[in-house]
Amino acid sequence: MRLLLVEDDNHVAAALSAVLARHGFTVVHARNGEEALHSVLPAKNEGKPPFGVILLDLGLPDQDGYQVCGKIRKLTSTPVIMVTARSDVRSRIHGLNIGADDYVVKPYDTGELLARIHAVSRRTAAGDDVGPGPEEQALRLGAVTVELPTRRVSVDGETVQLTRKEFDLLALLAQRPGVVFRREQIISEVWRTSWEGTGRTLEVHVASLRSKLRMPSLIETVRGIGYRLVAPVSGVAAGD
Repeated sequence: MRLLLVEDDNHVAAALSAVLARHGFTVVHARNGEEALHSVLPAKNEGKPPFGVILLDLGLPDQDGYQVCGKIRKLTSTPVIMVTARSDVRSRIHGLNIGADDYVVKPYDTGELLARIHAVSRRTAAGDDVGPGPEEQALRLGAVTVELPTRRVSVDGETVQLTRKEFDLLALLAQRPGVVFRREQIISEVWRTSWEGTGRTLEVHVASLRSKLRMPSLIETVRGIGYRLVAPVSGVAAGD
């Protein structure tokens, strides 16, 4: 697999590139945002295998990594893993909102990073479909509509932009509203892995969905078990 490493520290990049090479990756190193964007241009990669994953540091010398991620998303759907020292939840949510597929905080264990790289690449190779059920169906949950074939989500008719994994998570829950999904089950079906470290990523995606849909109570946390989508009450009220 070809992998794009966006890292301004040459010593860090050299050490990580050596580790990745030992695990079968061909690493292309970009030292700043401009080099990263140039590297993903279709013309630059003509005749070469596409990048399987992009590892993106946020502390770049020429422009903020968030901006770079947004620009990358306009050029390619290649999975992006943000690798950064910014550990607060707001930074994680912001990164996922603008198109990152995962978020790893420095310092990290190399085994953890490799597991996340393989996880996002497996999800991409497996395609975007999640869960059973008729693909032609649009799921309507009160003001929220989830269109499975087009992967479009709207609230009161207004389209809401979701990342790939945010949509997969919402679609899974929406196909069985009211049913409690265990955390392990969600991670298995959406992230296609049983690796325990994905749990924090799940929490961040749930928080991001609540924020984007502007409906914090739509996805309920069932303490110690997992999550469920709360089906809106419909029908004629008693006494009418």
